[in-house]
Amino acid sequence: MKTTDSIYKQLPDTLLPWYKQNARKLPWRQDTEPYHVWLSEIMLQQTRVEAVRTYYLRFLEQLPSIHALAEAPESQLFKLWEGLGYYNRARNLQKAARVIETQYNGHFPNQYEDIRALPGIGPYTAGAIASICFNQPYAAVDGNVLRIITRMTENDASIDRMQTKTEIAAQLEKIYPKNDCGQFTQALMELGATICTPKSPKCTECPANEFCRAYANGTMLQYPVKQPKKDKRLEDRTVFLLQCGDRYALTKRTESGLLSGLWQLPNVLGKMDVNHALHTADAFGVQPVELYKQMHRIHIFTHIKWQMTCYHILCTKKTSDFVWATAQELQTTYALPTAFRMFLETLNENSKTENH
Repeated sequence: MKTTDSIYKQLPDTLLPWYKQNARKLPWRQDTEPYHVWLSEIMLQQTRVEAVRTYYLRFLEQLPSIHALAEAPESQLFKLWEGLGYYNRARNLQKAARVIETQYNGHFPNQYEDIRALPGIGPYTAGAIASICFNQPYAAVDGNVLRIITRMTENDASIDRMQTKTEIAAQLEKIYPKNDCGQFTQALMELGATICTPKSPKCTECPANEFCRAYANGTMLQYPVKQPKKDKRLEDRTVFLLQCGDRYALTKRTESGLLSGLWQLPNVLGKMDVNHALHTADAFGVQPVELYKQMHRIHIFTHIKWQMTCYHILCTKKTSDFVWATAQELQTTYALPTAFRMFLETLNENSKTENH
């Protein structure tokens, strides 16, 4: 344990100078405003940095404050989030904003336990905000940090276990530098994102390679240790892109379950052939007249894989069971999850052609 302690103790003096020289210029690093840091950390969950950059700037342009977020219509919130996935993140952002408005007079709480208690904020995000915004010695232990530490210490405990994360966080918090908590948190994140990467770590460029056990023993790719992944459940879906004139049918998903409460193209469980799909469209009451196009796509969620067949069907009747939107409204007004939006690509291309 003593040798492990010595590895931890060397981290601040090693990583802080390196970070100051090598930190990427990212828009959410321009200040330590809690709203900005919080928003970026929520967006960065399960999402690449380059993808988040554009979303982050657009989101703040339209909702520049916690108050604006708390007051935003759900339709605007989801449109700003469209394409990022995991829509409960957006819902929880707004729930938390409303809690901040009512319980903290619009001021972001500055104590870890209060931050942690906000909707949608777990130990990692709370640690990131507390350290970066309020210079408090709380670790933000995500996949990057787990990878760094388990490699440096050759820790073969599964990182899927909460106990492993808790123990590593506790070890890190013992050595947090008093006046550089936020910089140290970001240095760890940066090292994992740019140097100590999952498949091709740049060990010769790593500032900590002198005391990294995995580097010394050539075991980098053996860490971190994870539990075997379960196979995703396969689910066939038939999707209907119903077009009546210049409008397309939309419906809302139920308020619970996968993609709850979001707009979608009409769809049913199971895989239909063309005739069955046309009969089903007829049963919708839209009076189908022509199959315009057939498309196949796969969309992967955390625990499930949708194998989707979409039928673009031209119709003559706009039934009131659906909302009927123009291609322009699909672009600017209605937020559709990627699982359904990918079937609208040809509409976007047609629209661009018409605009030119």
